Amino acid sequence: MSSKITRLIFFSLFGAALCSQAAAQSKPKPAGELSAEAIQQIKLGEDTLAVLAYAVVNDSIEPERFAACRALITALVRTLKVENSFNYQFERLRSVSIMAPPDSSFRIFTWQLFVNDSTYRYYGAIQMNQQELKLFPLIDRSADMLTLPTQEQLSPERWYGVIYYHLRQFDTKQGRKYLLLGYDACDFYNRRKVVDVLSFDKAGKPVFGADVFERDPKPVVPEQRIFVEYVAEASIRLNWDEHYQMILIDHLIPMPSPYGSGVVQVPDGSYDALKLEKGRWKYISKVFNDVMSEAPRPEPVLDDRKGKDIMGKEKN
Repeated sequence: MSSKITRLIFFSLFGAALCSQAAAQSKPKPAGELSAEAIQQIKLGEDTLAVLAYAVVNDSIEPERFAACRALITALVRTLKVENSFNYQFERLRSVSIMAPPDSSFRIFTWQLFVNDSTYRYYGAIQMNQQELKLFPLIDRSADMLTLPTQEQLSPERWYGVIYYHLRQFDTKQGRKYLLLGYDACDFYNRRKVVDVLSFDKAGKPVFGADVFERDPKPVVPEQRIFVEYVAEASIRLNWDEHYQMILIDHLIPMPSPYGSGVVQVPDGSYDALKLEKGRWKYISKVFNDVMSEAPRPEPVLDDRKGKDIMGKEKN
C-alpha cells in the first residue's frame, strides 16, 4: 500500500473527529468525572480496540493488518467521542502507546503498522483534556522526507512518525514544552530513536520541534530534534535515568556494515547524555569519565587459597 493511499485513508477515517473539533466551544471545559454509563460504553469500545490493535501488530497476513489498522482508527474515534473519555485509562490497550504529562493537559496515542521488512508506518493522535472530544490526528510523512528533519519544526499534518515510549514535561522561557522519546523501526538494516519536542502555539495547535538543545560546538542552524540511527542487530539505550536525572544515550561508533556496503553505527559501551539546565537540554559527550588505575582483571584464583592446589583442594 503506497504512503499516499495510506494518508488518504487516515484523513478520511479521522474526518469525524475533525468535524467535532469545529463544533467545540471557544472555552472548553476540562474533562470531568466519567458516568457509569460512559464507563460501560468505553469498556465495550476498549474490547474492540484491544483486539484490533493486537491484529495490527501481530497478524501475519498483510491485508489483514491494513484492515485492522483502518478499523482501529474508526473505533478509536468512536470511543473517544464519549463524554469525558479523556479520563479513561485504556489499561487493556497494550499494543498502543498512550503517554500523558503530569499536567494532564493532553495525551498522545501512537502505534506502528508493519508493512514489510523494509517499511513501517506510524499512526497517532493527540487528545486534549476536554469534556468534548478535541483530537489532532498525526499524519506520518517521514517516507516523503528526503533528509531527516533535524532543523525544522513539524505540524501534526507533517509528522515524523514514531511510537513514543517516554514523555517528560519541562518549562522554558517560551513556556511549557514536552520532551518525547520515540522509536522508528526505519528499515531492514537500521533502526532510529528520536528525541523530539512537543509544544502548543497560541491557537492551541501542536508543534513538533523546538530550539532547546545545546551542543559543543554549536551548530550553525539550531537543532529542533535529535536522531540516533544504529544497526538493526544492536540494542541501544536512549531513555530517562531517574538516578542520574539525565537522558542516557549509548555512544555510537562507525564500523563496516555486515551487509557489505558502507558503514553502520554500533554502541561502544560508553554513554552520552542530555541534561536539563534552565529549560534547555545540554548534550554531554562521554558522560562517565571514570579512569581505572589499572586494567580490570579477574581475582587471582590462588590469592586466598594458601595450601590448596589450583582446583581448590588441600595439598598433600
